[in-house]
Amino acid sequence: MAISLIKSVRSTTILKEAFQVVGRRTFAAGGAKAKKGSKGGAAGDAPKTSSLSKEVKSTTVFGANILKDGQDPKILPDSEYPDWLFHLLDKRTPLSELRRKDIQTLPYDDLKRFVKLDNRARIKENNALKAKT
Repeated sequence: MAISLIKSVRSTTILKEAFQVVGRRTFAAGGAKAKKGSKGGAAGDAPKTSSLSKEVKSTTVFGANILKDGQDPKILPDSEYPDWLFHLLDKRTPLSELRRKDIQTLPYDDLKRFVKLDNRARIKENNALKAKT
């Protein structure tokens, strides 16, 4: 009886110690150092500098590789890319400005954009009127 009691006490202390190691909170950002009421991210958190050389940074697109065994693609000179790529971020004319212009003189792309935006605005206006009644 005493031997079984000693074995159970030993096993419970071992389990208790194991639980303390496993059950420890390791996901807290600041731990005991964090101030109460702070919203996370200590004031001393500065962006980490990359250990990559500037030459490698300027010739490779990091994070663009989607293949398991592939490599990140190299940056090519501008002449190797299509012309439309450089116009993707250009500002498009808003509907208000398209309405001010003469429809007869608009280029095809602007006319198509005007029709699309005008239809969208008309639908929104009709939906707002129906919602009020």
